[in-house]
Amino acid sequence: MELRHLRCFLAVAEELHFARAAEKLHIEQSPLSRTIKELEEELGEQLFVRTSRSTRLTRAGKLFQEHVPRVFAALQQARDSVKAAASGFHGQLRIALSDGITPSRLSSLLALCRQEEPEVDVRLFQVPLSQHIKGLQDDLYDVGFAQSDEVGEGVAAEAVWLDQLIVAVPARHHLLKFKTIPLDDLLQFPLVLCDPQACEGHARQVERVLRRSDREPLIAERVASFELMMVVVSAGFALGLAGASHIRMCREPGVVPRPLAGRSPMLTTYLLRREGPASEVLTRFIDRVQAIELPEDVRPASPPEPDPQEEIEL
Repeated sequence: MELRHLRCFLAVAEELHFARAAEKLHIEQSPLSRTIKELEEELGEQLFVRTSRSTRLTRAGKLFQEHVPRVFAALQQARDSVKAAASGFHGQLRIALSDGITPSRLSSLLALCRQEEPEVDVRLFQVPLSQHIKGLQDDLYDVGFAQSDEVGEGVAAEAVWLDQLIVAVPARHHLLKFKTIPLDDLLQFPLVLCDPQACEGHARQVERVLRRSDREPLIAERVASFELMMVVVSAGFALGLAGASHIRMCREPGVVPRPLAGRSPMLTTYLLRREGPASEVLTRFIDRVQAIELPEDVRPASPPEPDPQEEIEL
């Protein structure tokens, strides 16, 4: 089995169309078909069901598709390690990121790493939670951050950072009459929330908060980033729910932060790593993670006094 077999397989699996896959690879369709046939013969399994109207993955093909990208990821990491060594680095730390960790904390952490261990090459990988966990298990990553501790066998999750869950309210919205917003009142209005496929752990934590009320939430939008969430809120389409630091860092005009009433719910960020002894580089990194605090300008603030002009409902 050669890399060309894997590249051809991924192209067909992504396009589910041999002609488009061949065009993507800049080859003729005939050699592409031969390459896929060679791969299927070597594996002893059919990977695609091909008819005159469609191409689809078999069950074996779907399973194979889950593993092949990790081959290329491992190969790229090997190349990066060689380049890092040639550039004078004496170690490497591969950090996976899921669910959108607090930007201010991440930048502070990376700056500290560069200051204290400039000889260690730091690599960042923004990946979905499932790929994050599998990558740790397969030694594609050394450590990671996510907002979920449901990590499965062989991976340890340690709570390291907390962030207050805040309501992002459009300016001049009726709910701004509240200094702290009751959950039942919040759920009378449409919400924009993070897509579970993009921010799985964050979505789970928010869902647990929403389940405190018997009222069913009206979800107007699911978005893949906090930046887009703030845009939707600023436009007045819906209310958002995000960490206080994310709302402040986005600085979208027309968005007013308000805490929820009662005991303030907190979002937890977890440090994920493979179980077992940690390397010296990783141990020092974990020590830095635990020492990071939120900068003053993004710490949860006391709720501001309501502005009478903000209390007009859109």
